Amino acid sequence: MAGAAPRIFVSHLSGVPVFDPNGDQVGRVRDLVVMLRVGRRPPRVLGLVVELPTRRRIFLQMTRVTSIESGQVIATGVLNVRRFEQRPTERLAFGELLDRRVTLVETGEEVTVLDVSVQQLPARREWEVDRVFVRKGRKGGAFRRAKGEQLTVEWSAVTGFSLEEHGQGAESLLATFEQLRPADLANVLHHLSAKRRAEVAAALDDDRLADVLEELPEDDQIEILGKLKEERAADVLEAMDPDDAADLLSELPEEDKERLLSLMQPSDAADMRRLMSYEEHTAGGLMTTEPIVLRPDATVADALARVRNRDLSPALAAQVYVCRPPDETPTGKYLGTVHFQRLLRDPPYTLVSSIIDDDLQPLDPDAALPVVAGFFATYDMVAAPVVDEAGSLLGAVTVDDVLDHMLPEDWRETEFHLNEDAEDGKTGGENAGDEDTRGVAAHDA
Repeated sequence: MAGAAPRIFVSHLSGVPVFDPNGDQVGRVRDLVVMLRVGRRPPRVLGLVVELPTRRRIFLQMTRVTSIESGQVIATGVLNVRRFEQRPTERLAFGELLDRRVTLVETGEEVTVLDVSVQQLPARREWEVDRVFVRKGRKGGAFRRAKGEQLTVEWSAVTGFSLEEHGQGAESLLATFEQLRPADLANVLHHLSAKRRAEVAAALDDDRLADVLEELPEDDQIEILGKLKEERAADVLEAMDPDDAADLLSELPEEDKERLLSLMQPSDAADMRRLMSYEEHTAGGLMTTEPIVLRPDATVADALARVRNRDLSPALAAQVYVCRPPDETPTGKYLGTVHFQRLLRDPPYTLVSSIIDDDLQPLDPDAALPVVAGFFATYDMVAAPVVDEAGSLLGAVTVDDVLDHMLPEDWRETEFHLNEDAEDGKTGGENAGDEDTRGVAAHDA
C-alpha cells in the first residue's frame, strides 16, 4: 500500500545502535518488550531493551522513539538509566516469542516461530507485532538452518501466543481496558478492590499510570503510590504533569516526600519544589512549569511543530509563550503570547515576535483561585501565563486545572454515577469504553 509504514523483522534489530537526537550513540538494542492481548489481536510494542556501554540494560519506551529502522534507532528526550526489570504483563520478543511452537489456525499444524515483524500504526507513534515468520516441520532454533517449508503469516493466523479469554491475572485485566481513556480507566481502578488496584497499577507502564493517577481521587493516588517501589514511584511522578505531581507530593508525609524528590531527576525535583512553594489555590499552585516557550526569533513553522506534540494537552497546545532566553521556566523576560489560531493565519516564515498578543496582563503567581477563574471567564481563555515581578514566565495555568480545583471534592464520584445512568446516545468511543468496563467487572468478579 502506498505510504504504508515499513515492516521490520525483529531479528534485524538485534544489536543495532540507538542514537540520541544529537547523533550520539547511547547503546544497542537487545530485545523488544511487547504486551500480549486477548484473542488474536496483535501485541503492542511497549519499548526496547537497550544495553548501555556500561552493560546496564534499560527500558526505552516506544513513545520516546522517533525513528526505528533495520540499521538504527533514534530516540528523543532524556533516557531513564535505571536497570530494566520485566513486569508480569510483558513479554520479550527475542527471549520469549522466537523459537516458540505455535499452531496454524487454518490447518492445525504445529510450526516454529523463526521471527516476528513490527509495524508502526498509521498516524500514530504506537507499534504492533503484525506478522509471524514460521517454519513447518521439526523444531529448531530461530537462527539455525533447518529443513521445512518457511512462510510468513498474519498474527491472527496462528494460536499459542495470546492471552486466554478468561483469567484472573493482571494480564487479562489490562487487556480488557487497554483502549480506555485515562479518565475512564481511573473510573475502573477506583471501583476495584485495593488488591486488584495495586496489581493493575504495578502492571501499567509509567506514562499510562501517570495519566491515570492524574484522574484519580487523592486517596487513591496516595494508596497506589505508596504500594510502588520507591524508584518506580519517582519515575511515575516525573511522568505526571508537574502541577499534578506537586499536588500529590504535597499530601505525603515530609519524610516520604523528600525521599521521592531525592530519587527524581534534579530538574524535575526543582520544578516540584518550586510549585509546592506556592499556596495550592493560587495561580502558582495551579500552573504547570512546562508550557511551550519560544524565543523571539522563532518562526510560525517552529511554533506549529511544537504545538503538534501529541503529548501536550489541548489546553497547553492552544498557545505558545514568547520569551527571551533562557527557554526553561523561569524564563528570561516574558514578551507575550501567540494563540494557535493566529499561527494558522500567518505564513510559516513569520517571526512569532511580530504577532504576539501583549495586551492582556499575565497572572501573578499569588493570584487567588477566584481571580484566576474570573480571568478565564472574562477573556475566554483556555490557558494563561504566570509571570513573576521580574517579568519571567514561571508557567501556565490551564482551564482544566481551574475547574478541577473549583468543583466539589467528590466531583469524580458524581461523574462516575452520571456515566452509569447515561442513556445510549453516546459516541462509539464511549460505548466501547462501557463494554471494556463491563469486561473488567466480569474479570474481577
